[in-house]
Amino acid sequence: MNKVILVTGAARSGKSEWAEHLATNLQNSTHKSIIYVATAMANPDDSEWQQRIEKHQQRRPENWLTLSAPVDLISTLVDADPDTCLLIDSLGTWVANLLEQEDIIWQQTITKLLKTVQLTKADLIFVAEETGWGVVPAYPIGRKFRDRLGNLIRQISETCHTVYLVTGGYALNLTILGIPLPPVKS
Repeated sequence: MNKVILVTGAARSGKSEWAEHLATNLQNSTHKSIIYVATAMANPDDSEWQQRIEKHQQRRPENWLTLSAPVDLISTLVDADPDTCLLIDSLGTWVANLLEQEDIIWQQTITKLLKTVQLTKADLIFVAEETGWGVVPAYPIGRKFRDRLGNLIRQISETCHTVYLVTGGYALNLTILGIPLPPVKS
């Protein structure tokens, strides 16, 4: 049976590093190949963004394969080999890339994603940003992003074996420490 893990937390909390640590441990214990699934789109005109991407790339072991899936994450999961672990970094970027989808199309996308997660034979480690801990965004697009990502995190966590919250450089296993809420009603 595959493992599905969610690592969530604030910006610069160490989410990606913790997810990479989990993937490395999984690779060492199971000898599965690690595939880093990047949802970010490179932008050569944004040097700061390119530096962030390069920092992530430099931190990863050379034997990890990298796939770019800024939009078509579902197909990447469908095509995953059972002898692999996919580290998807990040759901927030993926949501941002699909923000222009109409609400009904977005709901269909999420339904398909959640079904695919349940059917995928590969191990999955999702990284997701917590965006709802601050003020309500002043602009409709900001509220749309925050609401879509928050709902996705909650729904995907229902399919996960383990959910971690990373904050201040510490990873907390919410599966052990927390009490799950009732499932989200569609």
